[in-house]
Formats: sequence, structure tokens, C-alpha cells
Amino acid sequence: MGSVAAGVAASHPATARTGVRILEAGGTAADAAVAAVLACCVAETIYTGIGGGGFATYFDASSGEVTCLDFFVAVPGLDDDRKPEPMVAVDVFFGGLPQIYSIGGASVAVPGVPAGLGEVHRRWGRLPWPEVVAPAAGLARTGVLLPAAHAQTLRSCAPALAYGEGAASYQPGGRLLESDELLFHQGLATAMDALAVDGPEVFYTGEYAELMVATVRAAGGTLGPADLAGYRVAEVPVDHATLAGHQVCARHDLNRTVDTIGALPADLSRPGRATGVAAALRNLGAQRRGDTTNVSVVDPAGNACVITTTLGLGAGVWLPGLGINLNSMLGEGELLTDQLVPGQRMSSYMCPLVVIGSDGALTVAAGSAGASRIRTALVDTLLGVLVDGLDVTEAIARPRFHAVENTVHAERGCPPEELEALRAAGWQVVEWPELNHYFGGVTAVGQAGAAGDPRRGGVGLLL
Repeated sequence: MGSVAAGVAASHPATARTGVRILEAGGTAADAAVAAVLACCVAETIYTGIGGGGFATYFDASSGEVTCLDFFVAVPGLDDDRKPEPMVAVDVFFGGLPQIYSIGGASVAVPGVPAGLGEVHRRWGRLPWPEVVAPAAGLARTGVLLPAAHAQTLRSCAPALAYGEGAASYQPGGRLLESDELLFHQGLATAMDALAVDGPEVFYTGEYAELMVATVRAAGGTLGPADLAGYRVAEVPVDHATLAGHQVCARHDLNRTVDTIGALPADLSRPGRATGVAAALRNLGAQRRGDTTNVSVVDPAGNACVITTTLGLGAGVWLPGLGINLNSMLGEGELLTDQLVPGQRMSSYMCPLVVIGSDGALTVAAGSAGASRIRTALVDTLLGVLVDGLDVTEAIARPRFHAVENTVHAERGCPPEELEALRAAGWQVVEWPELNHYFGGVTAVGQAGAAGDPRRGGVGLLL
């Protein structure tokens, strides 16, 4: 196999272009990924933002070392000086069925995105920090066009996104934004400029920390100064599994993606593998909407940086005058897996990963959106590239199936013989009429190109 071309894959054209622009300026994969994620915080606010959390996986081509960083949200309450007020219940329509989510101040956990991006840049960046932040600040000044796939998500999530101050951005004049209309957040450029000058600390101990605490508490939450000042990015262990002679490396996520890859059947030829893959992917948890986004970057030296971030649905609690929505992670039912201890990280399905060939060189850098479907989307994409010989565009775009308890949900176009084998093995099969963003949103850069997921308006650009 040849080497991976330098490139960027993301879920918005402006995000991908930002990453490429930084690579062209001589930035590393880390510089480009940080700049692209900051662009996400302007262009993809339906999925993510400065007020969210995430994870990064970095591959150093010279040493072959893989590092995973956790900058997901933390449970607030270290100040221990108040009790949360009730959350705000909203109905979100997902697959035509209403699901109740909880937003408001009490749903806000400690954000990790600014700290995480700062740490990725500190470890592996080359360009000056202000230069990495500048493209996102520029996008925030002008606003960005809303892709059709994002407009579809907005329609489903409007009760949360257009709640309170969010209405000004997502529902100007009382009408929800449509495809190719301008998404603009008043004040977000001011926040990005401050981030460029003062660094991530501006949100933790600087001028915006006090504002964040006051805003969340006024909305009924418990976030306090000790929560922000005590937040730290954590380096976490790397899981490894072998797939088709390649090493897959990622953090240990709530869905145990790497363990699942290790448990795939030995014979991965189609259509016989369908039942074994479905059994490995069987998900017993509740199926909730996942509003997440991912950026995958490879630089000319062969380094890779993959960053996945999320806001949940967004709390509908906005930092006044700064155009920043805060996360709603404490209202995400499927993530509340443990007793919530102040200062501890919350659980997440996010799993940015890299795949390394037998020669020690990078083969694929990939991540996905989609909550509990992240594992399904990534496993199917890797099977496509590593086993079926597809390029990343074909592997991401082909129909996928997702197993929940005793049911397989299959997108239109899944091979009939595979669905028949699943039925014969006792699975109930529900066929969806189209490709749907329920099935995740992969972005990947690999030896066969760069691609974003058509389910999420994704884009892949090579340098």
C-alpha cells in the first residue's frame, strides 16, 4: 500500500477548507485539526461548539506513537454551594417519534473543548496559536451557509436549538433556517478573537469564566469557579485490535469499539460475515440522537489528528453577547451511566481512531458522529476499506446496518443476501427507505483518499 495523502475530512465545507488552509500554511495535522474544530464551532453549531467536549487521537509518524486525549465534559459541583434546579424538558423528533430530552442550566457540564484544543496545539502544533484560531474568527464575522443535511437536523432538534437565545440564530424572524441560508451567531467573532489573544484559559480562569458561571447559575445550574479552574485535559490509555493485518488504535469508549473489532468473526468475506458482524455490534442501550461532529486530518509528514466533539443537543444556555451555546450533557439520559461525582468525566461513545499498517505507517485516520451508532459506522467503514478494498468515499457512502437488541436497522441498498442471512439467523430486519443521519457521520482520510459522510453533508479535501 502507498502512503496516505495529506488531506482533511469534515462535516462542513467551511470546516474542511479551514483545515486545508492551515496545512497549506505549513501547519501540522494538529494545527489543521484544531483550526478545523474551531471552524466547526462556528459552522456546525447544530452539532458542536466551544461549550462542548470531545476527544483527540494523534499519530506521530516519526515515532509510530499513538496518543489519546480526553477533553470531554466533567460533572460540575466541586464548589458544592448549590443544588441544581429542575431541567427543561423538550420533545425532539427522531425517526418520526418524539423523544424527551432535558436542557437548561442544570444540564450544563464543565466544557472541555477550549482546553482540549489548546492541549493538542501545545503538544503537536507548529504555527502560532493566533494563526490557528484566525480562520474560525473570520468565519464567525461573516457567518456560514447551512448545508442541507444540517438543515434536516435543525428541523428535528429545533425545540432545543431554537430555545431562548438560540432562536435569533436558528429561527430568525420566526422561521427555521433552510438549506444554503446563512447561519450567523452574533458575538461569536468577539469570543474567537479573545480566544486567539488570551488562549483557552479565557474560559476557565479568565474574563469569560465568571460570565459562564453567572449565566449557568442564573439558568438553574451548579457550574462554579472551582469546576472551571480545576478542569484538566487527560491522556488516556490506547486500546489496540487487529483487523485484516492492521492495528486499529483508539481510546476505550462506552461502546468498546476496539474490543468489538477484536471480536469480529475470523472469516470476513461477504455475505457470510453479516450475522457475525451484527452479533458483535449488537447494542443493548437506548437509541438517542447523537449530535456530534468529527474532523480527520493527515499532514504531508504522515502525522494524523482525529478530533470528535459534541454539545449534546445544546443546553439553550448562551453566553451573553458571545454567541456560544453550552452543552446539555447532564440531560443526555444514555450517558448517565454512573453516579455523577463532581470533577469526574462523563462517559461517551466518541471514538476517534487511527489504523496502522504492518509497515508501521498510517493507513486510515477516522472518526464518526452518531452516539451509539458511532461504533457501527466506524466498523463498517473499516471493513469497507481494509477488507472489501473500497476507497474511503465508497466505504463511507455505502449502506450500513445497525443492530439493536434483536433488531437490525438497515439502510436502503444493503445487500439482500445479507439481510436474508440475518433473518435466517433470527434477527428482525427493519429496512429504512434511505441513507439517514441516524446511522452516523464518518469522516476519514486514508490511503484511498479523503471523504466526509453524505448523511451529514460531509466533505473530504486532499492537499
